[in-house]
Amino acid sequence: MGFIHVPVKLQGFEGVNAAYEASFLVDSGAIDSMAPASELRRIGVMPMGRLTYEHADGSAHDYDFGFARIELMGRVTAGRVVFGPDGVDPLLGITALESIGVTIDPLRQTLRLLPTIRL
Repeated sequence: MGFIHVPVKLQGFEGVNAAYEASFLVDSGAIDSMAPASELRRIGVMPMGRLTYEHADGSAHDYDFGFARIELMGRVTAGRVVFGPDGVDPLLGITALESIGVTIDPLRQTLRLLPTIRL
């Protein structure tokens, strides 16, 4: 399967009137999403905890995470976002996709909105 990118807008919940908008790589192997730490702090996303995440190469790394408003494809959700290194290409994990009712079409290498979301 090739790479799928989607425009995503992140916003914090701390009353900061700012957003981070970028083309995120859809990563069906990632649970959470990741964005540059400096951008998350700029928009008011605060670290809420720290978890160990496994990279595709099998290495484990500790990262802070916070919660953000996530908007894509005309739908909105909220979810955990990892504070990645500055300069990291932003990743959109499967949890955000599932929570807004998006499925990945591997043949067409696109995302598709489902007409209903499983309860």
